[in-house]
Amino acid sequence: MRAFAGQHSDRVTIKRTPEQKQQQLRQLKEQLAALKSHAAESLRTSLVKRIAELEKELASAPAPKPKRT
Repeated sequence: MRAFAGQHSDRVTIKRTPEQKQQQLRQLKEQLAALKSHAAESLRTSLVKRIAELEKELASAPAPKPKRT
């Protein structure tokens, strides 16, 4: 079957808020810390790479504006 426009399989990146990115970063760091010593090296390197990418994105993102109350 072919994908229709707007379907998630269109290989479009998922847009995440900085809060969602921080949460994902926390989860990835926890997963990396919980890896067993016999885990595949490729898995470990892919987690480290993704963590570095997220940290770079968060560092270059503009500071969030304070919410008005």
